Amino acid sequence: MEPFTLTKGDSPLILAFPHVGTFVPADIAGRLNERGMALVDTDWFIDEVYADLMPGATTIRATFSRYVIDANRDPEGVSLYPGQNTTTLCPTIDFEGQPIYHEGQAPTPGEIEARRIAFHAPYHAAIRDEIARIKAKHGYAVLYDGHSIRSELPFLFEGTLPALNLGTNGGATVLSDMEKRAFDIARDSAFESVLNGRFKGGWTTRHYGQPDQNVYAFQMEIAQSAYLKTEQAPWALDVEKCARLRPTLKLILDALLDEAARVHVA
Repeated sequence: MEPFTLTKGDSPLILAFPHVGTFVPADIAGRLNERGMALVDTDWFIDEVYADLMPGATTIRATFSRYVIDANRDPEGVSLYPGQNTTTLCPTIDFEGQPIYHEGQAPTPGEIEARRIAFHAPYHAAIRDEIARIKAKHGYAVLYDGHSIRSELPFLFEGTLPALNLGTNGGATVLSDMEKRAFDIARDSAFESVLNGRFKGGWTTRHYGQPDQNVYAFQMEIAQSAYLKTEQAPWALDVEKCARLRPTLKLILDALLDEAARVHVA
């Protein structure tokens, strides 16, 4: 299986979904325990929430599970949130802090490197290529990294997560007006929202967001309670919840594009 699927568009927008994949190679699957094989930390159906929301957008989806390798982690293994509980480049625990491998079956450093080459690197090569293509066409690119997560995970954060968690690494990855308009829309919506809270942008956002190079990156982490029928198996979209959520997401995406375009008007 290819490590990603790519749909090319002609607008400045790239929608990236690093955690929607569920593919696990057989040699890895045989070493995962029951918790690991459940793949509960997948961003279930989040790409479908955005489906057809922004005609003309380029879409990149990872096909491999984050339990194989996490496409939104630093390939060098550096923690994104020093001092806080998190999972690693090739996770050995889930979001509840429980082991996902049978005892003694966690990946070795050599295996981690092989997974980086086979999965992480091609996914990010596709992102780089699309940023270059879109910049050549428009002079700039807007990368929107779409995520979701269960709303209550005491291992990672206290209490209940807001529905919309906007991340710009403290404003470093977008223009200030892009950040302000996006957060104003989220804050004025029916959904509890936070800017640069527990999730302020993973490696994708931090690595590619370079406003001085006309590349703007933005992460959205959505609590799964905002669009799923239940935050446990069997996972299923809630059509009514999605219908309420999608207009707010479109307003945010339109605002990001509008502000970026305003700066780049000839």
